[in-house]
Amino acid sequence: MVDYVFREGFDPMEGLDGKILQAVHGFCFYGDKLVVVYAGDKGYWTFPGGGIESGETWQEATIREVHEESNMKVLHQELIGYIDVYEKDRIIRQTRSLCIVEPYGDFIADPDIDITEIKLIDPKEYGQYVKWGEIGDHIVKRALEIRSKYNGLI
Repeated sequence: MVDYVFREGFDPMEGLDGKILQAVHGFCFYGDKLVVVYAGDKGYWTFPGGGIESGETWQEATIREVHEESNMKVLHQELIGYIDVYEKDRIIRQTRSLCIVEPYGDFIADPDIDITEIKLIDPKEYGQYVKWGEIGDHIVKRALEIRSKYNGLI
């Protein structure tokens, strides 16, 4: 079993102390719809995201991953928080960001071939797709609260 801790209101770059800032996920809204993506090889729905490449900031990685996995342009990005995942021999950190997006065009394919389908769903239905438990519920709730500040502005 893996332990994890979710934190809000802190810079993910602070307090790394041996932790590895490894991955990002975007909780992306196009209008009033939430973007979910299907990882075909893994057989589950999730939020757009992935690894941080060498030389990238977590913000740049979020923008790139959202583009690659959904063919959406990030118009606005705001940190919700991060998760420290305590594995057997290391601690990895992953950011969670609110993203306001718009499509570049139709989704054709993920360059890494991981994502095979995207859907725009009612945020209230996310639990039918993504199984992230209480932490996921909390992050989606926070994403909706943050997004509400931008209704009609972006």
